[in-house]
Formats: sequence, C-alpha cells, structure tokens
Amino acid sequence: MNWYELTNADQIDSPAILIYKDRVTDNIALVKTMIDDVQRLRPHVKTNKIAEVVQLMLDAGIQNYKCATIAEAEMLGMVAAKDVLLAYQPVGPKIVRLLELVQKYLHTTFSCIVDNHQAAAAISVAFAAQQRRLPVYLDLNVGMNRTGIKPGKTALELYQYLHTLPGISPVGLHAYDGHLHDTEMTIRKERCDEAYAPVIMLSQEIVDSGLPQPLIVAGGSPTFPVHAKRKDIQCSPGTFVFWDWGYANNLPEQTFKWAALVISRVVSVIDEYHICLDLGHKSVAAENPQPRVSFLNAPDAEPVSQSEEHLVLKVEDTEAYPVGTVLYGVPLHICPTIALYEKAYVVENNSVVANWRVIARDRQIII
Repeated sequence: MNWYELTNADQIDSPAILIYKDRVTDNIALVKTMIDDVQRLRPHVKTNKIAEVVQLMLDAGIQNYKCATIAEAEMLGMVAAKDVLLAYQPVGPKIVRLLELVQKYLHTTFSCIVDNHQAAAAISVAFAAQQRRLPVYLDLNVGMNRTGIKPGKTALELYQYLHTLPGISPVGLHAYDGHLHDTEMTIRKERCDEAYAPVIMLSQEIVDSGLPQPLIVAGGSPTFPVHAKRKDIQCSPGTFVFWDWGYANNLPEQTFKWAALVISRVVSVIDEYHICLDLGHKSVAAENPQPRVSFLNAPDAEPVSQSEEHLVLKVEDTEAYPVGTVLYGVPLHICPTIALYEKAYVVENNSVVANWRVIARDRQIII
C-alpha cells in the first residue's frame, strides 16, 4: 500500500483530517538536526493546535513555544510547556485572560509581545494590581507591515519605557519576517539578512543604553534555515510538524514530510470528465486561489469549482473514480485547514488507531 492509504477507510466519515504519527515524529527529529541547540527552537503551535502533537515535541526535548491565541496558550499550559510566548499583543479582555493563565498554570512561564505605550501600560496595570510582572517582548516590524514598531530610535525609547512599568518585565525582541518566502534560497537569505540587520543594531543600542542584552525571537518557517545559523536567538518554525503542498513547492531546501492529509470521497459523477467531492470551503483552507489541495491518488485532477460542501474536479476519465472513491489530499495551506476540524484521526501502519481533539481551534478552552 501507499504510505497514505487506509485499511479501515470505510470506518472514517469524510471529509476528515488524518495525522500520520510516525511522519510527525520524523519531522520533529529533522527540525532538531537543523539547529545547533534544541533550546533555540520555539515552535509556533498555530499549525497543529493539538495537545498530543505538542507532547510529541516535549518528548523530543523542545521546551519553548510560540502561539497566537489565548486558547493555544492555555493548551500549552495544560501540557506543562516550560515557556510560552503569546506572539499577539493582548488588548481588552485578552489581558485579563492572560493574567488568569499566569495565575492558573504556575509551571509555565508566559510572556507576550507589545508594540505601543498604551497596550503596555494596560498590561502593566492589570498585572501590577496582582503583584505580578509579565515578561514582554518588543514586537518589531521588519517588513511584514502587520504589527510591530520599526527598529530605530522610537523603538529604543519604547523599550526603555517598558522598563519603567511595574507590571511587566521587558526581556527581548520579537521579529517575524513572514513576508519573505522566495523560492530561491540565496535571494531569501539576502532579504532575510537585510530585514534582520536593524534588529541587531537595536539590540546593541539597548545594551549600550545600559539595559540587559535582550533575547531575540525571529522568523517563521521560510526563514528558519537562515535564522538557525545565527547565534543566541530563538527560531519559530511551525508548519514543519505537518508540512503542506505550498511550502513543499516553495521551500525545496526543507525536506519535511507531509504528515497531515484531508480525506474526501466522490459523492457524484457529473459526466465522463467531471466528479464532485465532499470537500468544500468548510473542509480545506480557502484563502488561496485554486488549487487548494493536491490529491496523491488523483494527481492530474483539476479543480473546476468549489462551494461550501462541494468540490468539482475535472479528470481524464470518471470511470476511474466511481461514487464512494476515497481521495487523499495534501492541503496547500495546512494551518487554517486544521482549524476547520474539531478532531483529527491518527494513522499508524496504514490504519486509523485513535483521534485527537483539535483543542485550540476554539477561541476559548476554559479561560
């Protein structure tokens, strides 16, 4: 059998997400070989959102993590992750929820990012009222133009201001360069180095001003091989645990395995060239143009249309795909695809043996 085929597919309703456990552990082992110290890894859990997957990383010695939501942070607290960076500036009720996480999960050190005076002051007030100090990282805009403050004099002044606040403790800098995803590695490295240069300069200016050397958390999956070669910074790849079609094509130097697939079935044969699957917008990430999924056992199938619950494909001969045919697909973008499912089926030796709750897909677990 092919590695992805199920012997008990008839027991799994579709659409569904399949996780191939052995391939996940292989990917975790591979990412550890790409950096000199496992303690410099800070994987982003937005990709998997599953406590059991985090446990596999914990078992491999990875102790530091990054996340984007309070629910993801709580999931990490629930599995006793050592250090968790909420890479999202909390405002409004999120500040209170983060404080509650800190108070509940005492075995985990939580931190967050900030990029302005107002948010930092609000966090400080909330934590100081409980006689606590929250570690914070200054979020830097290195070209993503989404959040963060540009490195320079204003950023230095903000970092110095953070040191005056009673409820927080500035510990470092956060620089996400997700806009850099050139396929050619030499170009990607050149652009990454250029974007990172002001971060190095700001770090030195912080030290020159008399403050402690800041920790630095930098990059995502595309620039991970570049940042991994730097000294004394933490790197935050996330997609490596499952990998997807988009990164496999765009980042050929990273040889991770596809470890999460969508399973779908032919629900109707339209004519001699067209079939319809039960894989609509609600079952695979739809933020990108088609094709949004590539089928391992129907590689030449071409998407024609997609709606909420249906995907129409053009094939060479529909006789090869009768109603009920099971198709195994690699999503173009796995991270938001995982978030569409409340549970994932775990595959070992070509058979589904368990299911894992995608516990952090919700905005709230307990807190």
